[in-house]
Amino acid sequence: MTYCVAISLDEGLVLTSDSRTNAGIDNVSTYSKMFRYETMPDRSIVIMSAGNLATTQCVIEQIRRDIREGSDHNINSFKYLSDIADYLGNVLSSRIRRYSEKEQTGFAPEATLLFAGQIQGERSQAFLIYPQGNHITTSAQTPYLQIGESKYGKPVLDRFLTRQTSLVDAATCALISMDSTMKSNASVGPPIEMMMYKNDSYTLDNHHVLEADDPYLIAIRREWDQKLCEAFTAMPRISDFVTTK
Repeated sequence: MTYCVAISLDEGLVLTSDSRTNAGIDNVSTYSKMFRYETMPDRSIVIMSAGNLATTQCVIEQIRRDIREGSDHNINSFKYLSDIADYLGNVLSSRIRRYSEKEQTGFAPEATLLFAGQIQGERSQAFLIYPQGNHITTSAQTPYLQIGESKYGKPVLDRFLTRQTSLVDAATCALISMDSTMKSNASVGPPIEMMMYKNDSYTLDNHHVLEADDPYLIAIRREWDQKLCEAFTAMPRISDFVTTK
């Protein structure tokens, strides 16, 4: 399984992904799910993937090949992020259809992508691209998108994130969201990749890889567990308000 989250802020973008892939309890591997593209000075592009590994690897290879061969349609040839999202949707959906037509027993080729970045002249944006090729983007009310095992890490994002949240605070929130997911689902795990992109910088060098024994990841987990326990202990008890039997 996978968990990836893209957060779109007034200040920029925060992107986080795990690196665990499994095909059963005894077949666990590590693969990066975050792919960075700095192929032109006027744009910075990041893609994250979830779902069938064979599908996502073929999609990423097709994207690289289109860039390398100077195809009429590649992430360097479009003027707008929404057009890149359409292109990625076409690549993804066509690959899924090709695998589906083979009708391999027990093979589920579905995959989803998170795509985020900035092209000069536009504000930074994030998109969720579905297996069918269509996509959605963030909004003022919901400044983040998730793919993969999203339910465990969603509450903390809903409680704390707004478009005005700083990059640093959003990064902390994303790591708490990731840690909550790892706590509840063993199929999501480190190394954790994090990208913090500041608007109009057109550089992706603020990229970090956190292993399981990373001091900051350990500190986040310890402090969050402790504060949750303290908050629970301080909660008013139902017996103070309701007559219990």
